[in-house]
Amino acid sequence: MTTSTTRTELGAQTLWRQDRDHFIHPFTDYSTFHEQGCDLITDSDGIYVQDAHGNRFIDGIAGLWCVNVGHGRAEIGQAMADQATRMAYFSTFNNLSNAPAAELAAKLAELAPAHLNHVFYSCGGSAANDATIRLVHYYFNRLGKPSKKRIISRNNAYHGTTYMAATLTGIASNNWEFDTLDHLVTHLSEANCYRRPEGMSEAEYCDHLVAEFEETVERIGADNIAAFIAEPIMGAGGVLVAPEGYHARMQAVCRANDILFIADEVVTGFGRLGHFFASEKVFDTQPDIINCAKGLSSGYAPLGATLISDELFEVLGTPQGKGGVLSTGFTYSGHPVSCAAALKNIEIIEREDICKNVREVGPYLEERLKTLSHHATVGDVRGSHFMMCLENVADKATKELLPVDARVGDRVAFEAQQRGLIIRPVGHLNIVSPPLIWTRETVDRVVDILDEAFAATTESLREDGFL
Repeated sequence: MTTSTTRTELGAQTLWRQDRDHFIHPFTDYSTFHEQGCDLITDSDGIYVQDAHGNRFIDGIAGLWCVNVGHGRAEIGQAMADQATRMAYFSTFNNLSNAPAAELAAKLAELAPAHLNHVFYSCGGSAANDATIRLVHYYFNRLGKPSKKRIISRNNAYHGTTYMAATLTGIASNNWEFDTLDHLVTHLSEANCYRRPEGMSEAEYCDHLVAEFEETVERIGADNIAAFIAEPIMGAGGVLVAPEGYHARMQAVCRANDILFIADEVVTGFGRLGHFFASEKVFDTQPDIINCAKGLSSGYAPLGATLISDELFEVLGTPQGKGGVLSTGFTYSGHPVSCAAALKNIEIIEREDICKNVREVGPYLEERLKTLSHHATVGDVRGSHFMMCLENVADKATKELLPVDARVGDRVAFEAQQRGLIIRPVGHLNIVSPPLIWTRETVDRVVDILDEAFAATTESLREDGFL
């Protein structure tokens, strides 16, 4: 960890106080926030970020699964500035459009599986998932199948926090004391190979999960189910990689029952698994809809997109009648500055062959992180390429978790940050989801830091009587 003098200590303290007193932070523990406040990140470059005190860190979470091409890309900033000074915003309603939105839609159709040729824009992943469900319901209404409303999601899935997206999300703690639209969503078991039933092989576990879906369809009735939504690899729910063949078999159940298959690629899209989209290339599926955000613009501007098949658009694009309009959308649908950022971001990914870097360095990251299994608390190291998770346990044999008040994930993240690396704590988990420009040398440095962080965490847990 190095320091610089980009801001005075007085300025840093003022920022800290303004942030604490006025900014309502998402996903923040308010039992500690009022006293501790937040660490303010003020500068960034490449794989590094810097706080208000001048401390520099390796970014191990790509901002939040977002900054795929790395920080401080001047050409993205310039593309945004050029567009903003030329024409920052104009409506895309009522037969109006703009050049970046049109160019980006065509580019996304080129990159996506061949049948996904139509793009509906939103402002992020949650909004993309919300908009998708509204369009799906509208689609079946137009087909004369108004009973097809139920959406099948999964426990520990993360699809966002807007009203419908929060209901799709299957992480129980996300919705404590919040209302959800439970009459519209049914959750299946998550595909968690680490915690599958004892004695069950991976292939048997896949059979078990598919059978659960089939039984759910039979119980609810296919005529009442509109869609199944799934992340190719679960993100915030624990970076859960399903057993081989799972996604293709779940899609087959959908096809057999007139149920749409929605792939939430908000995290996995734009290179995180080594391809622009993972559904077809990695998981052998052809979704009816793919949702994306995050890496779409590498976080340089808010943007989400719903990619829709030709078959669905044939219905969605047919007017209800004379004067009928597709009456849904957002003021910022196809925002020109955001679309300009996304176009330049995609250009960089292609020009620098960043997906190839992920395919080459990703397996090395997996291999090196697995060496951390020698630590007492590291029960599982899982994930794929630049999407990894370490699960902490009290007992590796039983997979029993540490008490919640041990705050093991927070401890590991704190120790890592003290040594110059930011990773994400999620309860008993620690997630590593870096910019896609990490090298092998970066991986080695990161694993060295994590080795020290887990050792220090084990020692503190023993001192506090948790181990």
